[in-house]
Amino acid sequence: MARLARQGVRELDRLAVEEYSVPSVVLMENAGANTARLLEAQGIAGPVAIACGRGNNGGDGFVIARHLEAAGHQVRVLLAAAPEAYAGDAAINLRIVERSGSSIICLATADEEAWRRELAGAAWIVDALLGTGAVGPPRGAIAIAITAINDMRAAAVDVAARVLAVDLPSGLDADTGAAAGPCVRADLTATFVAEKAGFANPSAAAFTGTVHVLGIGAPAALLRRFSVRP
Repeated sequence: MARLARQGVRELDRLAVEEYSVPSVVLMENAGANTARLLEAQGIAGPVAIACGRGNNGGDGFVIARHLEAAGHQVRVLLAAAPEAYAGDAAINLRIVERSGSSIICLATADEEAWRRELAGAAWIVDALLGTGAVGPPRGAIAIAITAINDMRAAAVDVAARVLAVDLPSGLDADTGAAAGPCVRADLTATFVAEKAGFANPSAAAFTGTVHVLGIGAPAALLRRFSVRP
């Protein structure tokens, strides 16, 4: 099974954009849309809360929110950074959900109790906080959000929230599969193009749950260069 390390992920994305002229925002759109389809296939029996960090992982979360809302699901977007902190493709997709009238709550300076309050009642929590580029233990709002997500997943209620991680659980190192600090414990992980190198670490499974590999629209010729099945 082909697995991609952090640098391989960056290189594949770069080549898709520079050599094959696939706009990066299209790659984000495909990643988010395919994740939304996966989540629907699992069954959505209530509201979905999507926790979004400031990078491209958060941008994927905004795309997921848009597609789930279009399919008739109740969604609330929880920001782990101030809206003005988002840039590039993530900012483009944040503007779309803002203009669509989506429920968006900024928790950039909130405490753990506020995060738990906004996550309460969700049937699914989507972890779109940190992507493969993150290194070291999560800090600040991200660390607070991760702790709250894990609390809600383990909550002693009739039906605890299920958690889907986007690309990899936030706090898990893409290369080593180790958690240096707070790390989301997901029920399933929607990872893009190929499993990440760190998933080979036996301890990673406690955080990833079931792993589903999803495409992002990278050309087959490019995937063959990385020995990844289209």
